[in-house]
Amino acid sequence: MPANTPRSLTVTWGSESVLVSSIDHDLPAPGEPSAQGEVVAAGAANPQALLPDGAWRAIARATTAPEGIALQLRPSPGDPGGLLLEENVEGATLRSVVTRVHLSELLPGIQPRTGMEVNEVPDPQVEGLTRDGRPCAVVRYRYKDFGHLKDHVWQTLHGTLSINSYASSILARKVTRSLIAHPVEVTFEDGTPSFHGLVVRDGITRLASAWNVLAGPDADAAKTAAHAVGSLFGGIRPDAGEAGDAGGAGGAGGAAPALDERLAEHRAQWREGIRKEFAHEMGLLEPGLRAAQIAQTFVVPAQIAVGAQHHPGHPLAPQDVFDDAVRSILASVHVDFKQWDAAAQHVEVITRALKRVIQQGDSLVPAEDLQAVYGLAVGRTSPDELPAAFRDDTIPGTPLWRSVYLVHALTRAGLFEQLKDQAKTIKGGRRMGPKGFAELLGPLVDLPWRSHKRAVTKQARNAWNNGGVLTDDVMLDWDPVPTGDFTSLVGPASRGDLNARCTLAVAGGIALIADKLLTRNVGSALGAAKEKGGVPFRSDVNQVVQDLSRQDNELGLWTLALAANAFRGDALPENAVTLRQLIRKDPDVGAVGRAYVHFRVDLAQPDRIARDENGVPEQLYQWDVVAASDEKRARPAKAAAGTGAGAGPGTDPDAPDAPTGTGAAASGRAADGGGGPGAAAVFLAPAGVDGRPASQRAADDRDVLRTSLAAAHDALERLKLLEPEVGAHTPVIPLPGLKELNRILVSLTADIENLRRRTEDLHEEDGAEAEEAEEGEDAEEGLG
Repeated sequence: MPANTPRSLTVTWGSESVLVSSIDHDLPAPGEPSAQGEVVAAGAANPQALLPDGAWRAIARATTAPEGIALQLRPSPGDPGGLLLEENVEGATLRSVVTRVHLSELLPGIQPRTGMEVNEVPDPQVEGLTRDGRPCAVVRYRYKDFGHLKDHVWQTLHGTLSINSYASSILARKVTRSLIAHPVEVTFEDGTPSFHGLVVRDGITRLASAWNVLAGPDADAAKTAAHAVGSLFGGIRPDAGEAGDAGGAGGAGGAAPALDERLAEHRAQWREGIRKEFAHEMGLLEPGLRAAQIAQTFVVPAQIAVGAQHHPGHPLAPQDVFDDAVRSILASVHVDFKQWDAAAQHVEVITRALKRVIQQGDSLVPAEDLQAVYGLAVGRTSPDELPAAFRDDTIPGTPLWRSVYLVHALTRAGLFEQLKDQAKTIKGGRRMGPKGFAELLGPLVDLPWRSHKRAVTKQARNAWNNGGVLTDDVMLDWDPVPTGDFTSLVGPASRGDLNARCTLAVAGGIALIADKLLTRNVGSALGAAKEKGGVPFRSDVNQVVQDLSRQDNELGLWTLALAANAFRGDALPENAVTLRQLIRKDPDVGAVGRAYVHFRVDLAQPDRIARDENGVPEQLYQWDVVAASDEKRARPAKAAAGTGAGAGPGTDPDAPDAPTGTGAAASGRAADGGGGPGAAAVFLAPAGVDGRPASQRAADDRDVLRTSLAAAHDALERLKLLEPEVGAHTPVIPLPGLKELNRILVSLTADIENLRRRTEDLHEEDGAEAEEAEEGEDAEEGLG
């Protein structure tokens, strides 16, 4: 076989047998420095490609064919843009080069699928760049420090692979569809030197899966992410004084190389090591899996944006044109064709619409207030920064008040119509009423608590799709009334104060929706029991909130006020039906995630909390909420039920698919505290080594088994406590890990069951022999 002839082979990937279609004998050689210089020169000479020199150098380093990029950039008399790929989107023309790039030169970017989630590591601040008033095809990512960058890359790759992986497909056929990428200037708040690189905006799953292939079949999402971060950044420290730690960068006594130079040198050395490893593998008589891993992932196809042209009359500011154009291309793929989920689409539509309204500059809302609203909407402004954002120290800095002010701001007359018009333009629709607008707000409102209340997020967003808290009154002109006690607003609201009524409607309504005490009720809910999500009558969510907040509905106003007072953003209430499979039996463990309770209202009680005959407060159910909105309409259902609850067994009409059962509390532990993190790390001596009898060694091993199982149980409990702090799209134990744990547990259970049966058989045999002996003794006594 000629040395340059691609070859096929079959490899084992985990439990699969994968036919690798084609492996080249050699990896692409590194580009010549002169050819990389041609890219920088050609880019600077192309009038339609506007990038800083650092961005051109990043592109030249990343590509395997710098001369090909220079050729695409070279203008001709008939085409000043050269051979650049053109894509026209609303308001801009995007120009790109098509090439192949090294996997080790690509960073995962930000897109709505990941940006809508609550994550442990926050996204960087994003800012567009311009030159002479023209948009540059580059954005600036601003991280807190170098560790923030590495943690963010790890989180994105880990979270992506926790959802999906194309590893076996890429191993068989490489990455076949181009990744959409563009240059980025990475900057840091702590003064770490900036550098230019390439980020992937579409194809992050392909990028992560390629790293998964390179890491190997035994690497889970966490190990793959760690392998990628190590390959991308190595042991480089950002401060120039540590240049010696950067893999040999810099010479003794000379000036330390810049951070981007050290990163480039590290990645070049890493690739050289991979090339040597691949050459060794291909020199074997039968190349195996490792050769296939390297060959299929060393380079990937990419479409790199290098230019953005602003269309005349487009409302966006030049610094926002490029990012908006890239997002338009992503949306055309993931909203129109290969769709993101509905929440990601809603976030994309409403945030882009808000940005366009800001850039138009003709809103009745002051620009400074619009910027504050935008910061709240995208999560840049945290709830505790709410008083400063709105310049009012009386506003409580809580997640619930953040949502109240966000809903209020986005539904004001000076902004609502403009937002609707822009949202309709982005979605391509013709009509949008309050319900249609409410569904856009759902994923914005739940930003601070969506990971902690993930078990009921689906129901909450369905409630927003059904109108949410956008009542007729809320759409009028009113102002929130800041307070630390929502019950103080009941009196003014009952006397006709619109501000107090709407504050209760929005705050209490959001609390009830977020805690699954007010959902989009469907027909089956009419026949369900109170404890299982039943309702006395059907009604839209926004109509229930409207009726609860009527001036003459004291029961409804108190229901809203107490719900808003009890609301917590870091846990779910016990009233949420789905919490039954989540609540621990030991409420004192993990105080952050401890449940709370919403209580039913009784106007005859001094504290307005209903109690049973034993004086125990009664829990609030959706049945009570809906009934409180219109007591007259609920009377027939109350009379039919006899106790105020719906009749019949029923089921929760909006319950998500979830396994049944409850979380177990920590079991008893050995006196030596064997449940600690290191409890399982017990030395197991081989049989006969210590000379003790087997029964004594068996006693030790029984203790090891018991302690190890207790430690495993404790580890699982700690994982469950950490679950709310981890991003909503990233399970604490990815599905492959759960399958592996289940396999181990099934095997362990089978072994223990077999031991139990053998032990019982021995006891039964001993018992039978004892009975026979007793019968023999009785017979002898009888004969005597």
